[in-house]
Amino acid sequence: MKYQRFEDLPVWRDAIELGQQVYALTENPAFKNRYSLRDQIERAAVSVSNNIAEGFERGTNPELLSFLYIARGSAGEVRSMLYLLEGMLPFRNLESEIRNLRSRTDSISKQLGAWARSLQDSELKGRRFVTEKARQTTERARDREEFLERLEESRRTGIYRGKNQQANGGKSGTGNSAWGAETIRADSEGNNHAPGPRKAAA
Repeated sequence: MKYQRFEDLPVWRDAIELGQQVYALTENPAFKNRYSLRDQIERAAVSVSNNIAEGFERGTNPELLSFLYIARGSAGEVRSMLYLLEGMLPFRNLESEIRNLRSRTDSISKQLGAWARSLQDSELKGRRFVTEKARQTTERARDREEFLERLEESRRTGIYRGKNQQANGGKSGTGNSAWGAETIRADSEGNNHAPGPRKAAA
């Protein structure tokens, strides 16, 4: 799936929830008078979603990749600080919240890592470099792949039905396979109706 807005990215949404939950955590009285600790974990949490958004808006894969690694680093920073809090006596009553947050940061890091690897393996330079002609070419290639997948699925369905008919006495021959192919061909030409039965030659 292609995303046009960073607000639609699942990993950005997860990062926003992470920031909200971190701010809810730091409202606990255990953080009272621990200003530097509170400020550090809040800034790191906010950095995750902000860097995902900024990298996405830059419009080039190299810049996006750079910001994704910054976001992943911030997620790691939050996770490291959560381990620190878990081992401190004043925060022992927050163990459940801390574990949940740690699990969320781990999930975000994995998502960002997978996204970064896909960008590294891609030959595309990013949305900023995509011309209308290139976009149309990509769309045609994707439509062709989808058509071939549907055609193959129809062929497999026809073979399966043919075997069932042979097992039931060989009725209807191999017509189902041809019917499936005609249906797919009709769909590719913009016809939403399957072809009707053919009349026998006089």
